[in-house]
Amino acid sequence: MPVRWGVLSTALINDKVLTAARLSDAVDVVAIASRDGGRATEVATRWGIDRSYGEYDALLADEDVEAVYVPLPNGMHHGWTLRALAAGKHVLCKKPYSRHPEEVMEAFDFADRAGLVLSEAFMYRYHPQIAALQRMVREEERIGELRLISAAFSWPACARDDIRFDAALDGGSLMDVGVYCINAARMLAGEPISVAAQQVVGPTGVDESFAAVMAFDDAVSAHFDCGFGIPNRSYLEVVGTEGTIQVSDPWHGLEPGLQVRVGGQVPEFVHIPLANSYQLELEEFARAVRTQPNTRAVRNRPHALLGRADAHGQAVALEALYESANLGKSVSIPTTRFPLG
Repeated sequence: MPVRWGVLSTALINDKVLTAARLSDAVDVVAIASRDGGRATEVATRWGIDRSYGEYDALLADEDVEAVYVPLPNGMHHGWTLRALAAGKHVLCKKPYSRHPEEVMEAFDFADRAGLVLSEAFMYRYHPQIAALQRMVREEERIGELRLISAAFSWPACARDDIRFDAALDGGSLMDVGVYCINAARMLAGEPISVAAQQVVGPTGVDESFAAVMAFDDAVSAHFDCGFGIPNRSYLEVVGTEGTIQVSDPWHGLEPGLQVRVGGQVPEFVHIPLANSYQLELEEFARAVRTQPNTRAVRNRPHALLGRADAHGQAVALEALYESANLGKSVSIPTTRFPLG
């Protein structure tokens, strides 16, 4: 039986999510809401969605909706996630959930008490090329011991009135695209022990470019940069003691593949099948919902790929990176900031 979804807002990202939903028998989008009722009706008609609402709370009151996708601006994620959970809905919240670790803990505590699934939506993590990368690096040790991760994500500037430039809504390049670079480094190396960051803040008060070095245990480091107003760049390279792996189109996954070079050998290109990351994300979430126990929830219950620990670690890293950039010096991250390990 498909999970019945409602979508809060008519954000542009919905085109990708709704397209993916149509590909899956595990997903049924039954409602969409917007602060503009006419806009909600227009989008619902275009996508063949049964119900539209001119208020987010009206959608949350719809008893037929089991799960809610939250693609609202960053600064609105936590508040509306809590409201959705309070309404008894499972929640898939667009990345990043929050830059504040205490908000992540509050939300997952709420979800656990209510027996609901909550996940931060990093769709790239569901793509087969990322699963292959993890296997090669962590299980097969194809490139020896991990030493360095290099990543970048940038794109040309959008209009200044775009929400990405709104400081009150937690805009900025780090929150918009840099979070992918952070997440990939953490996925492969664990949680950072220190960070050193620099940012360029634009006239609206948000970082328009951001660069950082992150240090991990076991002599592993990662460096990344992100920004607006520069050419499209999507880059991820993993370096070990014996070789390297470069990931093709790591964040979008539209041209997947892995280039593996070990020692002085000719690079091997590992072909990865095309896949829709959003579809895989929705299906994994649906599996978590349908395997949810009927008893009081506990933290180790069946869950989506990205659960409490990952969302909390992401927020801790974001908090430290902003602190480092604002102070102009390296910031250590004590293990006590990761109470989930």
